Amino acid sequence: MGEEIVISIKNVSKSFKRYAHPVDRLKELLLPGRSNAEEFWALQDINFEVAKGETLGIIGQNGSGKSTILQIIAGTLKPTTGEILVKGRVSALLELGSGFNPEFTGRQNVFFNGRILGLAQEEIEAKFDEIASFADIGDFIDQSVKTYSSGMFVRLAFAVAVNVNPEVLIVDEALAVGDVVFQHRCMRRMRELMDSGITTLFVSHDPSAIRTLCSTAVLLHKGQQVNLGRPEHLLNQYLKMMTDLELELESRLPEKPSTVSNPEFATTEDFSRVRRGSQTMQITHVSLLDELGESSERLPTVTFGELATIRVELQARTDIPELIVGFFICDKNGVELLGTNTQEEGLTVSSLSAGQQVTIEFRLNIPLRPGSYSLTVACAESSLGITADWIENVFVFQVLPSPTGRRIHSLVYQPVETQILYPAIIASVTE
Repeated sequence: MGEEIVISIKNVSKSFKRYAHPVDRLKELLLPGRSNAEEFWALQDINFEVAKGETLGIIGQNGSGKSTILQIIAGTLKPTTGEILVKGRVSALLELGSGFNPEFTGRQNVFFNGRILGLAQEEIEAKFDEIASFADIGDFIDQSVKTYSSGMFVRLAFAVAVNVNPEVLIVDEALAVGDVVFQHRCMRRMRELMDSGITTLFVSHDPSAIRTLCSTAVLLHKGQQVNLGRPEHLLNQYLKMMTDLELELESRLPEKPSTVSNPEFATTEDFSRVRRGSQTMQITHVSLLDELGESSERLPTVTFGELATIRVELQARTDIPELIVGFFICDKNGVELLGTNTQEEGLTVSSLSAGQQVTIEFRLNIPLRPGSYSLTVACAESSLGITADWIENVFVFQVLPSPTGRRIHSLVYQPVETQILYPAIIASVTE
């Protein structure tokens, strides 16, 4: 038996009317048949399915149609064309505080939203203490919502959304608001829901969140579906797309005199499959050296705790006033575990002329648990803030166990000073 499909989107499109002047809308109401509106298609021919228990990430720049498709699935918008099927109770956290009446108190809004989601009064009463505790807004729970800060809004909205036993949870970038403690609490709660089999739709501009939380992703651009597949592949495609758009915008700016002496020089490695950036500076070789300064080109290996070197060789294609070079070490899910760059380390790389080569070395004691990891390297022109060269997953390397047999119970090892104190024994005194 195949997986149960909870959400089905077939050939869904959505158009809106745009008016050049507010009075044009009034004219259309008073004079039916005559319209001065321009038709704008926010979505065109979107198709995907979400199985029960799956987490789907929706990726795309602002204006790509992400929020529109979520509102259609949540039922707050109707598609212009196409078919949509959603099974189960939907709990949606869309625009900040949407569904809240600003004149009601937080307590009243909890009950109001609960009833909208189909819960009985007794069910909401049983859940209220849990919701209030999760939101953690204190006495403000009995104050008018219009007096809330944006952080209080999202605390209460998220607390309601994740504590009403939803079968489908929709979250639209809401976790970007609020303090870091609450963000961590939200992510833990979302993981719990996902592990319990909740079907989730998740929109975020945080690549790590998409990689970590989502099993599948869909990439939207200008209302059209570009691709559907594994999150890491679509994130690479999205980042390349954004870089191309960035370069296109830059090309429209007044041109600077070119100082490229030899723009056709070849790199020593083929990074084309994962490379993006302006290429004004090129990464020509990357290696990981062990404590003895040796490296295996096939599968680089280092030992836990030993001093390793990440060597990045680069060549300028134009004059570069100032350059930043950095790296990330990622786990197999693409989650960035540790990294740094020359600027953060207080190292200045400046005044590079076209054709000049430079080598940057990062030395660190490897704190990672034995296993396989990938390396991402990048460089940027700090004066312009534009990525010059970014190479995702340059290679995979292996961390070997400690020769002393030390066991590491966490993902990253941090030495901890530990001591045992024996309080003095106080002898009983007999009078």
